[in-house]
Amino acid sequence: MIFDAHCHIIDPRFALIPNQGYLPPAFDVPAYLAQAQPLGITGGAVVSGSFQGFDQQYLIDALTRLGQGFVGVTQVPASITDDALAKLHQHGVRALRFNLKRGGSAPLEQLEQLARRVHGGFGWHVELYVDSRDLADLTPRLLNLPAVSIDHLGLSAEGLPALLRLAEQGVRVKACGFGRVDFPIGPALAQLHAANPEALMFGSDLPSTRAPRPFEPADIELIRQALGEDGAHAVLWSNAQRFYRLR
Repeated sequence: MIFDAHCHIIDPRFALIPNQGYLPPAFDVPAYLAQAQPLGITGGAVVSGSFQGFDQQYLIDALTRLGQGFVGVTQVPASITDDALAKLHQHGVRALRFNLKRGGSAPLEQLEQLARRVHGGFGWHVELYVDSRDLADLTPRLLNLPAVSIDHLGLSAEGLPALLRLAEQGVRVKACGFGRVDFPIGPALAQLHAANPEALMFGSDLPSTRAPRPFEPADIELIRQALGEDGAHAVLWSNAQRFYRLR
């Protein structure tokens, strides 16, 4: 079994917001399942993209259609009420995303306040789409937060040392978007796993919007080759199951 800790659902029945002039093609729940189920994916985290802004209806609909084993990662404004957060929690939302690379989320200035609020009230963590070259300046703030993950292996070789230091301190890292990074995947996976065996969580990144190279099933085998069967089991299943509080 595989838990897909990073995927997107793009349903044209719900409004989309152009981001830097970009609107993604449709990729609804049936399209996702058609690719995910043959891989052994039985659960996952649906992540709100920059082009979805603060819309929650698409996410609630997607989680309802996907069913048990799937959770949501949303974007919310700081003005959201506790009742609205509670409703999202009831629908399976378990994390809050800050998209520092492309926007569409709450700004960085609201990170600490919102992170503590959603963690204290509902046990949610925060997820950051950020270039790891910016992590050195962000490190003191991130280490003061209750629970954090970083998307797409941090993207940049230049920031990999900072990402490794954060992983050593308990920050989680999405092993996804392999076609987005500028460094060899296998050695980076091995380094991050050695720094913290609980850090890495596989994500397909489907449908890989704007990625220079989209997800390929061979990316899963790459994880097995880099980490062996025990390490791959942690990355493909158990690490995310614990982090998203699914058991």
